[in-house]
Amino acid sequence: MTRLARLPLALALTTASLVPPAFAAGPDLGAVQQSSTNWPAIGMFFFFVLATLGITIRAARSTKSAADFYAAGGGISAGTNSLAIAGDYMSAASFLGISGLVYTSGFDGLIYSTGFLVGWPIVLFLIAERLRNLGKFTFADVASFRLDQTSIRIISATGTLVVVAFYLIAQMVGAGKLIQLLFGLPYLYAVIIVGVLMIVYVAFGGMKATTWVQVIKACLLLGGASFMAGAVLFKYGFNPESLFAAAVQTHPKGDAIMAPGGLVNNPIEAISLGVGLMFGTAGLPHILMRFFTVSDAQAARKSVFYATGLIGYFYILTFIIGFGGIALLMSDPTYFKLGPAGAFDKLKDMIGGTNMVAVNLANAVGGPYFLGFISAVAFATILAVVAGLTLAGASAVSHDLYAQVIARGRTTEAHEVNLSKIAAVVIGIVAIVLGYIFENQNVAFMVGLAFSVAASCNFPVLAMSILWRDTTTWGALIGGLVGLIAAVMMVVLSKAVWVATLGNPTAIFPYDNPALFSMPLAFATIVIVSKLDRSQRARRERAAFDAQYVRSETGIGASTAHAH
Repeated sequence: MTRLARLPLALALTTASLVPPAFAAGPDLGAVQQSSTNWPAIGMFFFFVLATLGITIRAARSTKSAADFYAAGGGISAGTNSLAIAGDYMSAASFLGISGLVYTSGFDGLIYSTGFLVGWPIVLFLIAERLRNLGKFTFADVASFRLDQTSIRIISATGTLVVVAFYLIAQMVGAGKLIQLLFGLPYLYAVIIVGVLMIVYVAFGGMKATTWVQVIKACLLLGGASFMAGAVLFKYGFNPESLFAAAVQTHPKGDAIMAPGGLVNNPIEAISLGVGLMFGTAGLPHILMRFFTVSDAQAARKSVFYATGLIGYFYILTFIIGFGGIALLMSDPTYFKLGPAGAFDKLKDMIGGTNMVAVNLANAVGGPYFLGFISAVAFATILAVVAGLTLAGASAVSHDLYAQVIARGRTTEAHEVNLSKIAAVVIGIVAIVLGYIFENQNVAFMVGLAFSVAASCNFPVLAMSILWRDTTTWGALIGGLVGLIAAVMMVVLSKAVWVATLGNPTAIFPYDNPALFSMPLAFATIVIVSKLDRSQRARRERAAFDAQYVRSETGIGASTAHAH
């Protein structure tokens, strides 16, 4: 097998761990074989790493306070922040997984694109402005604004750390296998390299370094995907209708790829998947942190508005890339494992699997150098997301748990920031260990679980504390716990884990996506427990809603939230 062919094969196994359950239904992740080096990809990889390390050094010199470390001093512009949000959100699952889904299922692959995108209007109209007006560094600041600091910060930090842990394991496995592939290193060394880079970005540069890593990654990914989609359309005279006609003619399913129902044909499963992706977006801690990096609520709103446009444009590109894969790759034996007499299955025999559509298409339209570029971009994509997750986890430990719960505010900014840096190092080490342990496991369900927990624990607690006067501490605490436990248990008892991972004969919970059931359960618990809470503290919390409402809507008093 040539070096060019081995790259997609190994990278496929890399990215199988990065995508939600429906993306990667299959056997456990196998060990990637070390292959001969891909010099174009290595050159671009080193350029990215050196550029971002330079930015980290510069950011470290200007990071003086807690506001600098957690929120870049509130000095990021709306335009820059929108690119950083997009960079934080557009994961390898989106780029490689969705294009693979479109390749196999056609039109119906858009269910993930739509689900990931439509969460942003919720963030724009419900969350962004109020979050910036009420909070300081983390979404727990907002949820605990008028409720008991200790209880709410504990449940918020728990939700944050659970989401970060599940998301981080999948990203670490993927990044480790990618480095293993590019350099021919043993997997353990590859995971250590990724972990060390992640620790350096966060511990030394804080939010400023993380922001610029995400901005560079967003520009690289949007540029690479734009070139690829443009090259596909160029081959069909920039006429999408010609592209779709060629795809229908080539695909084994024919006209069926242009109709819905090819991927998720159970309506309850489809709705539950959509609910998890949509509301999970509004509860992802590393995304919510980005709203504290701008100067005011207006800039936060602009950031989300611009980011929504960038993310929407990106998902249109993945759709074109998926159909381009059908039209240009399905008839080319070069990209398939050939059987007797040169026969191959167009849907199952692609070298490395269908998660490799975008990578193989990069080779088809741009040759080995563009293939190397896309490989380097895939690594940049993972590293940017990992840095954001690590910072969110470190801030939950130092700002929410230590400074506010354990020390109860009796600590200095310098001590809190130092603890956050230590927490980033510890999270990095834990991520390396877990990434090594989970090397040969199919950890795809963890990304789906991260979204489910965010939708079932973080979002209900945040939304109800901001929007409903009668929300009490007990309601938010018990409701958040119920949502968290329900989401985790339903995923564990689903086919993706109970059958595929644990080897049981049948699933106890019939759906792979629990959000349609676990999220309403959390909201209902918050309402019922809050209504039943007649304590004196609950009366004080309800009375404090008016002051919170005025500040959340007007921003009066919010200007002091950031110590510039």
